Amino acid sequence: MEKSDAGKVRIDKWLWAARFFKTRGLAKAAIEGGKVQIDGQKSKPSRVLEVGLIMTIRQGYDEKTVEVIELSEHRRGASEAQHLYRETEQSIEQREKLAAERKAFNSSVPASERPNKKQRRQIHRFLKN
Repeated sequence: MEKSDAGKVRIDKWLWAARFFKTRGLAKAAIEGGKVQIDGQKSKPSRVLEVGLIMTIRQGYDEKTVEVIELSEHRRGASEAQHLYRETEQSIEQREKLAAERKAFNSSVPASERPNKKQRRQIHRFLKN
């Protein structure tokens, strides 16, 4: 990276460096698919990112709203990547609330009703007689 471009980082590179996506290709696909919004607007992967922008990132069931604190185009450890952004309080509360609702719903749904091996043997014996 040249000195003149020191403050310029593409969105797809930043999302990859901040460890939101495993590869730049996945980051680019998410941006093009509308799963990443900057200040409430769709964007292109090549857009230059600035400190202070608010980003909404949708990954699976979770949606995170983060503020860009630092710019980096180099992927480093997860602890260093967390210093690149700050998630908003509302976003954290919303994610935790939705996760609790999903967990409660999944625990209320009965487990698989498939018979185990012993029960299958009993069924086969019963049907033969």
